[in-house]
Amino acid sequence: MTLKQLPLAPLHAELGARMTPFAGHEMPLQYAGVMAEHLHTRAKASLFDVTHMGQVTVRGDGVAEALEALIPANLIGLAPGRQRYGVLTTDDGGVLDDLMAANRGDHWLLVVNGANRDADMAHLRAHLPDHEVVLHDDRALLALQGPAAEGALASLVPAVAEMRFMDVADHEWDGVPLVVARAGYTGEDGYEIGLPAPQADRFARALLAHADVEPAGLAARDSLRLEAGLPLHGQDMSADISPVEAGQGWSIPKSRREGRPAFPGAARLLRELAEGSPRQRVGLRPEGRAPMRAGTPLWDAEAGGRQVGLVTSGGFGPTLQGPMALGLIEGPAPDRLWGEVRGKRLPAAVVETPFVPPRYKR
Repeated sequence: MTLKQLPLAPLHAELGARMTPFAGHEMPLQYAGVMAEHLHTRAKASLFDVTHMGQVTVRGDGVAEALEALIPANLIGLAPGRQRYGVLTTDDGGVLDDLMAANRGDHWLLVVNGANRDADMAHLRAHLPDHEVVLHDDRALLALQGPAAEGALASLVPAVAEMRFMDVADHEWDGVPLVVARAGYTGEDGYEIGLPAPQADRFARALLAHADVEPAGLAARDSLRLEAGLPLHGQDMSADISPVEAGQGWSIPKSRREGRPAFPGAARLLRELAEGSPRQRVGLRPEGRAPMRAGTPLWDAEAGGRQVGLVTSGGFGPTLQGPMALGLIEGPAPDRLWGEVRGKRLPAAVVETPFVPPRYKR
C-alpha cells in the first residue's frame, strides 16, 4: 500500500524525524526520543502533526438532530463555538469511532481518527443522505500541547489566550485562516489548529521558532494520552467494546438516556448504564519496571485462578517513572491482578485513572 505523505513531510525530514506507517500515512514517530518529547510536553510545549486525522464538515437543515441520531451526545444543546466529545455507535452498541464534534454555526465540524476516516465517511454519508458531508484532505491539523502552549500560540495569535477548554474559533495568522480548538489528547492544556495544507509548513516553523516549543511524534502522544487515562480506539474501545465498558459512559448524558432521539445500540448501552456492564476498564500500575503491553492476559491469582481479561493499552509512563496500563476485565475490579508477561505472572495494582491529573484551562 502506498502511504500518504503529510504536507509537513519535508519539515519532518529536516528535523530528523524517525518515520513510521500509521493510519495509511507516513508519520513522525519521534525526533529526540519519546522520553525527552514526553517530558518536554509536560514542562513546556510540543508540536504534533496530526494531519492524518479526518476533518469533516456536515451542512444542511437540522444537522444537530441528524448527528444525535448517530452520536449519543448532547449536540442539540451545544452552543456555537463549542465542541464536545462523542462516539459513533454501532447497532450492537460497540464503537465505530470516537470523535470531536464542534458547532460552527452554519455547519458542524467533526474530527475523526485517521485509521477510521474511510469507514466514518461511508457511515456518515449512508445515514445523512440529505446533508452535505465533506472530508477535507486539503487541510493540515497541528496540535500544540503543554503548559507553555498558550503563550507560544498567543505570540502569533493573541486572541487564543481568551479561549476556554473546548472552545472552537476562527482566527488568522499572517493572512492564513485558522480553525483553533482549545483541546487535545495529552491531558495537558493546548490547542488543535486546522489550516490550509499549503500554509502548514510556514505556520509550523513559526511555532517551532518559539523558545518553548519542540516537535514531538506519535510515541510521545501515545504515552501522554495513556498517562491521562484516555482511551485509544481500536484498543481500549472498538466495535467489540462498548463505550460503557471502555469507561466512556459519561459521554452519554442524561438527556440521551431518556431517548432523545434514539441512537444505534441504545438498548444495550442504556442497559449497561443502568445495570452495569459485564466488563469494565481498569487502571493498572504493574510492580517493578516491566511494562504490560496490549494483549497481556490478566489473571485473578498469581498461580491457578482464572483469566479475567486483557491489557488493552500499556507502556512506560515517563512522568510516573514506571509502567502503566489499561485493562478490560470481567466482573468487579479487585485490588490486584496479575499480568502474564513472557510466561510469568507479574503483579499489578488496580488503580483509579487518570494516572496523571489533567491540566486543561476551564
